[in-house]
Amino acid sequence: MLWLAGADEGGKQVTIVESRVGRLEIATFAERPELLAGVFEAEIQTAAPEFMRHDPTAALYYDHGNLDRYRDYGLAAIDPTEPHRPVARAFSVPFAFPDPARGREVLPYGGWDQVIRWAHHDRLEDIRPTAVSALEIMVAPRLQGRGISQVMITALRDNARRLGFTALYGPIRPTDKHREPLTPFAEYVERRRADGQPHDSWVRTHLRLGAVVVKVAPCSMVIVGTLAEWRQWTGLSFERSGTAIVPGALNPVQVSLEQDHAVYVEPNLWVQHPLG
Repeated sequence: MLWLAGADEGGKQVTIVESRVGRLEIATFAERPELLAGVFEAEIQTAAPEFMRHDPTAALYYDHGNLDRYRDYGLAAIDPTEPHRPVARAFSVPFAFPDPARGREVLPYGGWDQVIRWAHHDRLEDIRPTAVSALEIMVAPRLQGRGISQVMITALRDNARRLGFTALYGPIRPTDKHREPLTPFAEYVERRRADGQPHDSWVRTHLRLGAVVVKVAPCSMVIVGTLAEWRQWTGLSFERSGTAIVPGALNPVQVSLEQDHAVYVEPNLWVQHPLG
């Protein structure tokens, strides 16, 4: 990848990347606020399973009243030939870490949910952030597998560095784990290929870009819903209590007909990208 400085048609300075899909413009939502609505449209949004959009903690970041405050920490990738049609998005959040005075000596086992709660608390209490956590990178399905996710990781790193931070963390979701929902997560992320690289392609991508594994976050996302909601989200019938295999889920979903609910607890893997 070749990173260039350039200007858009209005003369505004932008970051331009020469990637495997051609030239891409990378911009924050502070620079291009008009792109924010576009990254939540179907072309990008369908890259994740529907049920993943129903973690209640997400509202502390993604609800518009909150998201507007994090525009410097969100990025869009745009094909310059279609300047109003984002092809990828990346979101991150600033938080105070480490912060022993607030019990933050180590990254939380609550992963994605907990770092959003920490960041939300910090903002309400006017606590100065000292680190950034990636929250997601999502690429339009038609362009997946062509290196755009690597572009967005690098863009998140560069953006955190530009904002004055020295570390980017992330509770990452191993891309291929959904093919083995019954394999214990810790066992899965320890698996290596013959060349010593991680078995999972997304973990491998992060490590190739300089990240180091910190630890497993076993309770990173918790998604709870009634059986009617889960049927709507997945198209599955959920006709018996116990565990259910749901397409796209990394672990089985726990189902209770008697209590009329299902619960999904997703593990993630904390990684750190040093920025020094």
